[in-house]
Amino acid sequence: MGAQNGKDLLVKVDLTGDGQFATLAGLRATRVSFNAESVDVTTLESQGGWRELLAGAGVKSAAISGAGVFRDAASDERARQIFFDGETPLFQIVIPDFGVVEGAFQLTSIEYAGAHNGEATYDVSLASAGALVFTAL
Repeated sequence: MGAQNGKDLLVKVDLTGDGQFATLAGLRATRVSFNAESVDVTTLESQGGWRELLAGAGVKSAAISGAGVFRDAASDERARQIFFDGETPLFQIVIPDFGVVEGAFQLTSIEYAGAHNGEATYDVSLASAGALVFTAL
């Protein structure tokens, strides 16, 4: 995979619950991380004293964060609704030349900021809330 434009990493939200996705408006920076906890099963009999991990065990999770310019678009309104209603709707994360990750996420943080002589900005953080599906591009 060659170099990619950062603007091609998209975070999309299901606007209406019927699979109609829209990109979160105004995002300038996005970050996606995937995590898997390990389960240590090391014992005194472990070969050479090396740690042993239990394959396929542990909790998997994903986190998304983004920052951008507040646009007051339909996706901004949806993000506010998701947070205040405590919903876990479907999101899509489009990773260029890699694939699309789709699943339920909870909006765990939304922050708004603005300077007297600048634009209003926002930051969001999301945590996976169920199984994720990966589709290769």
